[in-house]
Amino acid sequence: MPHMQINGVQLHYQSVGTGKTILCIHPPLLTGENFYYQREQLANEFRIITLDLRGHGKSDASSLPLSYPLIVEDIVQLLDQLQINEVILCGYSTGGSIALEAMLRYPNLFVGGILISTMSEATRFYLKSRIHTAYTLSNPYTFKTLATAICLGNADSISTYQRLYQASRTGHIPNIKQYYQYSQLYQCTNRLHQITQPTLLLYGENDRHFHHYFRLLQNNIPKHIDALIMNAPHQLPTKATSKIHPIIRDWMKSL
Repeated sequence: MPHMQINGVQLHYQSVGTGKTILCIHPPLLTGENFYYQREQLANEFRIITLDLRGHGKSDASSLPLSYPLIVEDIVQLLDQLQINEVILCGYSTGGSIALEAMLRYPNLFVGGILISTMSEATRFYLKSRIHTAYTLSNPYTFKTLATAICLGNADSISTYQRLYQASRTGHIPNIKQYYQYSQLYQCTNRLHQITQPTLLLYGENDRHFHHYFRLLQNNIPKHIDALIMNAPHQLPTKATSKIHPIIRDWMKSL
């Protein structure tokens, strides 16, 4: 599997397909394997890049505390070495928050965003408590329990669970904890109006605790198209591919 030296660490990534580039960003603990179906099902039309963020999966641990700006710089340097100068970001859950930060910092490089079940802030009790619980469980004694719960929650089958779990177990626990910690504090709602790139907002009908964050992005990102996926949960990349992939294909072709 390809690795690249980026900002002092070896990052593991996969790049498949040709055409317009979509780079996928995963939430804490999970890895690029969360986008297995996107690599398998969209690479016949687009170039799909997935990566393990530093401290996750097969990427090196980070001596620097994990933060969204640091992750954004890693992505920028990866793309520079791959000689890619225009990218659509696809961020899932807190990975979407990183996509928002990247689009704000580098609008000429990140020319669009697919934001899946994401948020510009974590302000309501349900989400804050879930992130805080994951932060607390990110320690050597309870990490296995946390990884099992998150991978089961994102799995549509036994094989998907095994793939997610095996990848997540190799992560560096302190870095994963830092990712959760930064996610508790991050807020870019007051800057969303600065995002002029086209965006696609995808949320599950059954993911009711995230509808508040859906509305925040709808009301503040000027150039967006949105879709509420019927009878779908939070975990759209693994549990609703047949519903979201046609929407992604149509949106990408409209750019």
